[in-house]
Amino acid sequence: MQVEIRHNPSFAVARVQLDPNEQLRAESGVMMATSAGVNIEASTQGGVLKGLKRSVLGGESLFITTLTAPPEGGWVDVAHHLSGDIVVSGVLPDQPMNVTKGCWLANSAGIELDTKWGGFKNMFGGEGGFMIHASGQGTIVLACYGALDTITLAPGEQITIDTGHVVAYSPATQFQMRKAGTGIMNSLKSGEGFVFDFVGPGWVMTQSRNPSALQAWIRSIMPGQSGGASSGLGSLLGG
Repeated sequence: MQVEIRHNPSFAVARVQLDPNEQLRAESGVMMATSAGVNIEASTQGGVLKGLKRSVLGGESLFITTLTAPPEGGWVDVAHHLSGDIVVSGVLPDQPMNVTKGCWLANSAGIELDTKWGGFKNMFGGEGGFMIHASGQGTIVLACYGALDTITLAPGEQITIDTGHVVAYSPATQFQMRKAGTGIMNSLKSGEGFVFDFVGPGWVMTQSRNPSALQAWIRSIMPGQSGGASSGLGSLLGG
C-alpha cells in the first residue's frame, strides 16, 4: 500500500494505491472516489457489539468500509469531513498508537482497531474518556482539522496541549488532565477549558484547529440563539 497526499495542508486528500486484491479499511463516508473495479463493502468489523463500542464510546462510525482492489490493482481517494491536513503513519507490533475521536481515516488490513478506556483523567477532556487504539502492523491514515504537527518528547520533557487539539499519541507517553486556569472564573475569562500535560518519552500529534470550538460557534449562530444569529451572520457578511 502506497499513499500519496495532495491538496494539503488545507484540503488534503489521500490517494491510496492498492496492490491486486489488497484491502483498505476506512471510516464510513470518507471515500471520495475509486478506480474501476474496486469493491466496496460496509460491515461492523468484528460484530455489532464491537461496532457499537467503537461508535458510541470511541466516536467513530458504527460501520467500517472495506475497499478491495480488483486483480489488476487500483486506487482509493479518501478525505476528512473537515478542512485540514492528512498524515500517514506506521503501526508496528511494539509501536501501537492512541487516536482521539474523529481523527482516524483509514488503515491497511493488518491493523486492528479497538476502543480503549483512557481513564477518568481523560473523561472531561472534550474528546471523552475513550479513544481508538490501533495495534498490529501496517499503514494508518489520520486526518485533522487545520494543520498537523508532531511533537517528539524526550524522557521527562513536558508539554501542555488543549484537549481539543490532540490528534494521536504514543501509548508510552504519560499524561494527566487539568483545568487550564486556577478556578472557574479564570477558565471562563481565558476561554480555555481543560488541558493535557504530556510527559515524554514519546510523541504527540496536534491539530491547529479545535472541532469542538467549531461546533460551539455553529450552535451560537443558529436561529433561536439569543444574539447569536445576527452577530454570527453579520460577521459572515462582513458587517
